[in-house]
Amino acid sequence: MSAVVDVTSESHFNELTSSLPASTPITISFHTSWATPCKQMNAVFGYLASQYPSIAFLSVDAEAHPEISETFDISAVPYFVFIKGGKVVRELSGADPKELSTAIQELAGGATAANPALTSSTTSSSTQTKQQSSSSDSQSDEGDLNARLTKLVAAAPVMLFMKGTPAAPQCGFSRQLVGILRENQVRFGFFDILKDDTVRQGLKQFSDWPTFPQLYVNGELQGGLDIVKEVLADDPEFFKKIPSA
Repeated sequence: MSAVVDVTSESHFNELTSSLPASTPITISFHTSWATPCKQMNAVFGYLASQYPSIAFLSVDAEAHPEISETFDISAVPYFVFIKGGKVVRELSGADPKELSTAIQELAGGATAANPALTSSTTSSSTQTKQQSSSSDSQSDEGDLNARLTKLVAAAPVMLFMKGTPAAPQCGFSRQLVGILRENQVRFGFFDILKDDTVRQGLKQFSDWPTFPQLYVNGELQGGLDIVKEVLADDPEFFKKIPSA
């Protein structure tokens, strides 16, 4: 395959993966239509598909096909799964074109792309970030984590950091907050903090909020379940005022 195949259903996904030769590496991109970081990564993913014809590139709308997302325990988008020999060999979360390119090159067995240079429009900001990081030996791990958290909290207009997933919350508070968002017909991104202890612990310091769930709107912390209830009690139209929510 040399182009991205959009998965239309779970049966379509199963048909695609079962029909490929066992030796064919597979890269799966999980995304949503409303998460801004996905737009850039979709373009990068499509470009890389044209450069690595030996790899199958599959695209899955994580929101439209939750049964596939849950199979791979997808907790945030954009998210990429790399399969080789019928086994998941790597997973990648976040919008870093350079890191995605490197991961796909490794999946291809170290082979370089037909055109190894990504377009400047898709990699300039990422490359600049990498250069700044490598040139500053004094940059701390804490600074790297804060940069990652800054991107995560702004990954969607409404972002929920919770225990578990919306389909299977792992605590009562997370379940209640998911229920509130759904009752108000809010489209939201989510991150399962049980899957990443670095994010779980780092976000407590980053937000100066010690408990979960935590709800962010346009990158700004709103609070936990009690605070959200209070906000809605004061302003029942609160969520309707959020662009693209």
